[in-house]
Amino acid sequence: MGKAVKDILKSTVISIGMALTIFSIVGMIFDIMGGGNFSMEGYQFTKMVIGSAIVGIGFGVPTVVYNSEKLPMPVKVLIHMGIGCVIYTIVAYAVGWFGAAASPLQGLAIAGIQFLVAFIIWFCFMRYYRKEAKQMNEKIQALKK
Repeated sequence: MGKAVKDILKSTVISIGMALTIFSIVGMIFDIMGGGNFSMEGYQFTKMVIGSAIVGIGFGVPTVVYNSEKLPMPVKVLIHMGIGCVIYTIVAYAVGWFGAAASPLQGLAIAGIQFLVAFIIWFCFMRYYRKEAKQMNEKIQALKK
């Protein structure tokens, strides 16, 4: 299996794991806020779990753009987050994360918060990988001495 395929699989598995973890934490918060009366019917839970996995795929697969040296970083981020956020929005409406009872302003606020979370996660990964690259460069420089 090629390096690119391994990278895509790794990113996708990590993204699916993060999406399902966030879904679980948010579900627990709603359950606590509802006093233990948080319930779903009509396969809502199943749809939301599948939706979370699709969102994970939507954010994981596009990370392949970071392997390209031809594209500038802002374009890579735009492609990655653009695809991920579009898939997220489609899934959110399909599974009911953006409730029909929400006003347009509430829907925008919910979407804004969720996009902010996506960018915070991206930023944390970017910082981690930059720190890792810096450490590797320092080790290489130390070996040259």
